[in-house]
Order: sequence, then structure tokens, then C-alpha cells
Amino acid sequence: MEFTRSAPEGRQIIQSHREGGFTIAGVRHEGSVLVLPDRTFPWAVRELADVTLESLAPITATAESVDILVLGCGAAFGQPGADLRAALRAHGIVTEAMDTRAACRTFNVLLAEHRRVAAALIAR
Repeated sequence: MEFTRSAPEGRQIIQSHREGGFTIAGVRHEGSVLVLPDRTFPWAVRELADVTLESLAPITATAESVDILVLGCGAAFGQPGADLRAALRAHGIVTEAMDTRAACRTFNVLLAEHRRVAAALIAR
């Protein structure tokens, strides 16, 4: 699914999500990814059960610049455990979970609104 054709310089706009990966700011990423407004990291997570505070370390390490974590759970909606949500809240980060396609769109909208957002996207 294509979301947008071009990305502003220095912004990690999610341009498309296709089977097995994403195109973000003109770069194809295979597999799951963590996306901050200015950079994207590979993420060794394949399903919601694999999401841990440790796996989100690149996000929590920048917690002073992130208020919202958009969590793309794969093909279907899922919810991370209460312990993980509480641990992220302790870092000042609210988690919004949804299917990955919706998470891509939501991240782009929040980024365009200059919100302090990050995304954790599980590839389908």
C-alpha cells in the first residue's frame, strides 16, 4: 500500500508498506522497523509477542523527544501487555496500537502535525 510519493528532506515519511517491508524517505527496508522523525532502524521483531522494553531501546533512549509511540502490530490489531505500556509511560511515552497499515498512516499524520512521535512497525 502506497501512502505518499515524496518525503521532505530529513523526515522519515513512510511512503509505502508492502509484503515484508517498507519504503521510508526513499529507502526500502526489509522486515520490521523502528521509525523516529529523523532516522529508521531495523527491528528484530516478527510478532507482537516479541515486543519488549529492550526491543524498544532505541525509542526509550530518545524518550525526551518522543511522546507517542505508534505500534503497528502486523496484519491485525493487537495490544501490548500492561507491563510494557506502563514501562513506556514511565518514560513519558503513550502507546497507540493498531494494525501496521493504520500505524503507517497515523505516524505520517502525526509527523506532519509536528508531534513528538515514533513508530514501531511489524512487517507483514
